[in-house]
Amino acid sequence: MIQQARLTNGIRVIMESMDNLRSVSIGVWVNAGSVYESGADAGISHFIEHMVFKGTARRSAADIAAEMDAVGGNLNAFTAKECTCFYAKVLDENLPLAVDMLSDITLHPALDQEEMEKEKRVVIEEILMSEDSPEDKAFETAGSAYYEGTVLSVPILGSAETVSAFTRDQILSYLHRRYVTGNLVIACAGSFAPETLLPLLEDAFRDCLRGEGDMIEEQEPREGHRWLFVPKDTEQVNACLMLPGYRLDTPENFSLAVVSNALGGSMSSRLFQKIREELGLAYSVYTYPMAYRDTGAICLYFGCGEKQAAKTLQLALEELDRLRRDGLLKAEFERSRAQLKGSFLLGMEGSGAHMNAIGKRLLLQNKEFTIEDTLSAIECVTIDKANGILDSVLSPRRAILAAVGPIQGVQQEMQTILNDWIQRG
Repeated sequence: MIQQARLTNGIRVIMESMDNLRSVSIGVWVNAGSVYESGADAGISHFIEHMVFKGTARRSAADIAAEMDAVGGNLNAFTAKECTCFYAKVLDENLPLAVDMLSDITLHPALDQEEMEKEKRVVIEEILMSEDSPEDKAFETAGSAYYEGTVLSVPILGSAETVSAFTRDQILSYLHRRYVTGNLVIACAGSFAPETLLPLLEDAFRDCLRGEGDMIEEQEPREGHRWLFVPKDTEQVNACLMLPGYRLDTPENFSLAVVSNALGGSMSSRLFQKIREELGLAYSVYTYPMAYRDTGAICLYFGCGEKQAAKTLQLALEELDRLRRDGLLKAEFERSRAQLKGSFLLGMEGSGAHMNAIGKRLLLQNKEFTIEDTLSAIECVTIDKANGILDSVLSPRRAILAAVGPIQGVQQEMQTILNDWIQRG
C-alpha cells in the first residue's frame, strides 16, 4: 500500500511497504536538472551529483564508499533533464544508515576546492567520452535541435567550458535555490515500517533549507523539419530521427508505447524484422517514446555502414509511411500491448523499481503511481486508439534527423530521401 506524509519542514514523503522483500530502497528526488540551467550554469546539476560523493562535513569520500560497502548496500545518484535523484538500496536492518548517508550527502556536501578541480577533470572526460560515442552524439544532436529554443535543449553534462569555469560560490547559489524543502520528495519502497522511517527522516532532514517548490515551463518544440549531418571518423553512420510525442500526463502516451513497440521496440517489431532479420542492413535499429512534463517525442535510431545508410533510412521511412497509412494489424497490436504489459511487470520486480516509480511520479506530476493504474491504462489502449494517433506522431512536419559518422559520401542521397518523404508527408 502506498502512503504519503509530509515532514515538519514541508518535505513530501511517499512510501510503499513490501513485506515479501528483505531490501529497502530510498531516494531523495530534487527538482534540479538541466531544464533549470542556462548559460554559465549548464551542467551544474550533474556536477553537484558528482561532488556530493567527494565528501561531506562528517565523511570523506573514502568513508562514504566504505560505510555502504560494509553493509553490502548500494549508494548512487543520477541526473536527468528534469530531476536529480540520490538513492540507496540496503537490507532493511540498515535503513537508518541509508537515511543518514543520503541526508548527509544531499544537505552537507563539503565542496572542497581541491576536490572540485579534480572532479571537473573527471566530468570533462565524461563529456569527451559522450562525444566519442556516435550513438550518444546522434541522440544529443537530434534532441538539441528538436528542442531548440527551449530549456530542454540544454545538455545534461553541460560543456567543457561551463564545467571548467564552475566556482564554489556558483554551486552554493544553485544549491540554495534548488535544494529546498518544496523541491524535494523522499521516496521509500521495500521492507520497512512507516512509523520507523518517518522519525528517521524528521531527524536527518531537519536542516534542509526551507523554500517553495517551483517548476519551469518547458515549452513545445518549434514547427518545421531539419536534417543535421555530423562528420565523424567512425565505422558506422548513426542516425536518430525524432518525431512528436506526448507530455507525461497524457493518456495517449500508452497508445504511443504500444505503437513504438510494434514499430521498433522489440525483436518482433517491424523495423527489427525488416532491416535486421530480413535484409541484414543494421545490427541496431529501434524506437522508443520519451515524455517530459510539458512535451514528448518518439525516437527512431539505426546504426549501419556508410554504404547501407541511405537504404536503411529509405526503408525506415517507408515503414513509417506504411504504418501511418494502413495502421496496426489486429494481431500485431495485441502482441505489442501484451509485450508492453509483460515488460512493465517484469521491470517492476524489486524495491528499486518501485522507489523510482513512486518518487518520480510525485515529484514531476504530484500524483501517486500504482501498478494497478498503469496496467489499467495499458489495457484501455484499443487498436482504434493506437491507430488514431499515427497521423500526428508519424507526420514529418516536425521531424528532426541527426546522422553522425562517415556521412560525406551518403549525405546528399540521405537528404534527397528525407526531402522526398517531406513531399509525401
